[in-house]
Amino acid sequence: MKKQILVTGGTGYIGSHTVVELQEKGYEVVIVDDLSNSSIDVLDAIGKITGLRPAFEQFDLSDSIKTNTFFDKYTDIEAIIHFAAFKAVGESVGKPLNYYRNNLNSLMNLLDNMKRRNIINMVFSSSCTVYGQPDVLPVVENTPRKQAESPYGNTKSICEDILRDCCKAYPQINCIALRYFNPIGAHPSSLIGELPLGVPNNLVPFITQTAAGLRDELSIFGDNYNTPDGTAIRDYINVVDLAKAHVIAINRLLNKKRTSNYEYFNIGTGEGYSVLQLVKTFIAVTGVNLAYKIVERRAGDIEKIWADTSIANNELGWKAETSLGDTLLSAWNWEKKVRGLGN
Repeated sequence: MKKQILVTGGTGYIGSHTVVELQEKGYEVVIVDDLSNSSIDVLDAIGKITGLRPAFEQFDLSDSIKTNTFFDKYTDIEAIIHFAAFKAVGESVGKPLNYYRNNLNSLMNLLDNMKRRNIINMVFSSSCTVYGQPDVLPVVENTPRKQAESPYGNTKSICEDILRDCCKAYPQINCIALRYFNPIGAHPSSLIGELPLGVPNNLVPFITQTAAGLRDELSIFGDNYNTPDGTAIRDYINVVDLAKAHVIAINRLLNKKRTSNYEYFNIGTGEGYSVLQLVKTFIAVTGVNLAYKIVERRAGDIEKIWADTSIANNELGWKAETSLGDTLLSAWNWEKKVRGLGN
């Protein structure tokens, strides 16, 4: 019998790619998503890629009654991958209560049901934002967490604290938090990818939409950072590589290979690229020129960060495999398919 995995936020960007990888490894997937930042059409795309349309329930996990009702219906769940959260750094600065209410309550509702229903395994979607602006780079897992630069980042830190405390109090529960860096790119099929509703909050969709003619020019937030070219530096990881890390984490939990009942790992490439380097790489691999302008720094952004992934490489047996150029080309192929631009 297939093991049943709940993927919250499974029609979203990272969630949908993870569902594909899970189904291709033989897991049975149930998705919960409120579709606040995704489309129901993603289910059909997953079905085209894998040959199987996953089960789906639409509701808000911060609603405890609806969450309890869901678990009354689905009684065979063996593990949870929790993506569902509000995730725009800039928006969180202006709407902090929305972020705290949604991101914290949804996790606590899930953990409450795990405790009551003996669901013992969770992989949590954490973030490198828990490190704030680190003093030493690259960051390792024992790099001290700092005060977050945004409410979004703070929700990830608080959620990690909740998981740690619950694993101490309820030793039957096992959690792995994956602190990942900046996911970009799309599935090689170009059937799923990053498709934000409204104006993009992330860099690569803004790049591809500008290249496709939807935006007049790309805005680069700040060119006076203490970096070689003045623009902010991030560790950009291919979304399929990232999705595979979640499957490996699930296998680790289900096969009881963990070293403790609360673990956390950096999931990145180990390389830092500036915004301008990213733009120039996109132009080089696609042959499409981009108009861009420098604007004021964006509230909540940090200057530079990239990962040391040695522990994830050694403990999980996982590593990022896809080059930055190939990843950006996959994002462009996805954008062209969505917009009907052809080859």
